[in-house]
Amino acid sequence: MTAITTALADAALPGGPFAPDVLADLDREDAFPAAAVALLDRLDVAAWYVPDRHGGRLTDFGDLVSVVREVARHDLTVAIAHGKTFLGSAPVWVAGAPEQADRVARRVSGGAAVAWGLTERGRGSDLLASAVTAVPHGGGWRLDGEKWLVNNATRGELVTVLARTDPEGGPRGLSLFLVDKRELDPGTYRCLPRERTHGIRGADISGIGFTGAALPGSALVGPVGSGVETVLKALQLTRTGCAALSLGAGDRALELTAAFVRERRLYGRALADLPIARRSLGRGAAALLLAEATATLAARLVHTHPEELSVVSAITKAFVPTVVGRALADFADLLGVRGFLPRTTAYGRFAKIERDHRIVGIFDGSTPVNRAALIAQFPRLGRRSAGEDVDLSGPLPPLDPTRLRLVSPTGCTLVAGLPSAIADVRAAAGDEVRDLLGIVESETARLRAELAGARPTREVPASAFGLAERYELAFATAAFLRSWLHGPDRDPLPLRAALTAAADLWGARPDRTAYDHLARRVLTTGGDRAQ
Repeated sequence: MTAITTALADAALPGGPFAPDVLADLDREDAFPAAAVALLDRLDVAAWYVPDRHGGRLTDFGDLVSVVREVARHDLTVAIAHGKTFLGSAPVWVAGAPEQADRVARRVSGGAAVAWGLTERGRGSDLLASAVTAVPHGGGWRLDGEKWLVNNATRGELVTVLARTDPEGGPRGLSLFLVDKRELDPGTYRCLPRERTHGIRGADISGIGFTGAALPGSALVGPVGSGVETVLKALQLTRTGCAALSLGAGDRALELTAAFVRERRLYGRALADLPIARRSLGRGAAALLLAEATATLAARLVHTHPEELSVVSAITKAFVPTVVGRALADFADLLGVRGFLPRTTAYGRFAKIERDHRIVGIFDGSTPVNRAALIAQFPRLGRRSAGEDVDLSGPLPPLDPTRLRLVSPTGCTLVAGLPSAIADVRAAAGDEVRDLLGIVESETARLRAELAGARPTREVPASAFGLAERYELAFATAAFLRSWLHGPDRDPLPLRAALTAAADLWGARPDRTAYDHLARRVLTTGGDRAQ
């Protein structure tokens, strides 16, 4: 990881493939960042997309999050363009035969890009409406139809395609196929034109169409009819990994904003001396603390509680991009017009960060889609009020995708253990956070009471989405408290700031002076990680 950090820093020097001016020019031209992606290939970043059981370096999901975060810190377009290979290959790690997974691992390690063909024109997030068909043909399959808005559909050598194998459709009417474009008759597939997008302008967001494309029997991923199940399980991994993109964007935005606040003078005073400026900077930095804790704990739960990942991944994918987006809004207010003038000032890089980050909350299931998935498990979550807590000190179990479940049989252990986390923090931190912990206690007690009355329903009321947001916040708070307790120094400032941010998000009226103190620290450290 240190070698990648150093190499990317060197590549960000003037004229390098990660130099901000170089990437900004490519962005203005809607051009693919080929040199930057090639550097990631030379650094063997793709090895972290492959589980160690198949010859890769993915032994700790947190390492994957850290690597992608570091790339995203330099540029989201590059991180999304390259990281899409993990998304495209994840279904194979979940359900592929061992020889199939080993074959894909070798291709990925060799630099092959893998796309994930899920979506189709006019069908939104409704996977069951997929119209691409695969029918048995000569011992293999014949593939027909179009997949659209697919990252790396044109540049990717491999595409994992969801197709209808039963004319009647339904949850068991779809299957997954690993399509190797090199093995197709050129006349049986066509790459669709790249779509111009508001953010990640240089990425290959295109599509692919098939007309009688012949696939071998070995292209099938998992059993016939298991496509939707495999997709939903693979999304648990990819949605958790997407948090890295938001964290990287938040890192760079905080660094730029801190530099601006230190240097800018307004009304004859340094902007850093204005209380309102410090308050906004500290509030944004505190929000990033919650996002980081959420992503960090979620990555560990991939190993320790994979049976709960249907809940954990939905929370992570909804909460982290949302709360980072709020932090970016605070930073945008501070930067003002200078954050949106890329040709005039170095702070203009912020505009691309903010614009590119908007897409993170949309792909791999939008925020409403993930909250709907969480709401569907409310009755089960409401029944889990206490129990064992998450252990952050024990050895990390191997990554085992076979343990993933469509519905969590145990609810959410981290949230169920929040009362004990509060008690432990109260004992460790004393009166310094007494009032803030009281807010957390009262809000989570109200949350548990409302969840206890949750019943399965076809029509989801709007109020349920607000309840989902509050449940996400309970998870984030529990994640931060456990991370703080497990930390080496138990620094009280990040604790107070993160709890203040949680109280703010719950709509309470906490004492916000912790934001000011956190802002002073950020200004001293240069914004290189809020802690």
